[in-house]
Amino acid sequence: MTTTGLFISFEGIDGAGKSTHIAGLADAFRAQGRVVTLTREPGGTPLAEKLRALVLNDAMDPLCEALLMFAARRDHLQQVIEPALARGEVVLCDRFTDATVAYQGFGRGFDLAVLRQLENWVQALPEGGLRQPDLTVWFDLPPATAAKRLAGTRVPDRFESQPVEFFTRVAAGYAHRLLEQPARFARIASDRPLDEVWVSLRTAFEYRGWLQPVES
Repeated sequence: MTTTGLFISFEGIDGAGKSTHIAGLADAFRAQGRVVTLTREPGGTPLAEKLRALVLNDAMDPLCEALLMFAARRDHLQQVIEPALARGEVVLCDRFTDATVAYQGFGRGFDLAVLRQLENWVQALPEGGLRQPDLTVWFDLPPATAAKRLAGTRVPDRFESQPVEFFTRVAAGYAHRLLEQPARFARIASDRPLDEVWVSLRTAFEYRGWLQPVES
């Protein structure tokens, strides 16, 4: 069992079940004595939460949207993620850069090369390379199914109110990132009952030696 810091991101369109399983996974790690930091993007710091409110609610062009996303990410990395990893904690983050590529790049059609450059600047590590999650869990759900799950549950924000075709492009963006970095991803089919999705999720972590198998 590893005791070094772990950075886990959770991705998927709204309605895919991320929030439910993030909480369950946090409990599983805590049960094994790990300290867990639960956070989200955009957000996670006072500054990043202010930027989140702007991005989700105010009209803006795609470049402004992308710049705000990465500004929030930079502050989040410096103030929360990197310190927690240095302390040996498990960081569970609801969305990270894969979401920006999927939503702004594929959903909005923004220039992927620009997003890549911003990623290289914002996530650069002092020793070289980029800060990326140790594992990204992609809750893959057909957009039409997600729309049915969310119907009438809350007032949609600027992204949630997009048509199904937008989320079809977003899903293609996640698939693109998975093909680029397959070793970093665990794809979980989330159009199944919660207990089946949980078993698949926990198995992915047990396989990597990050959680102990549950005794029967």
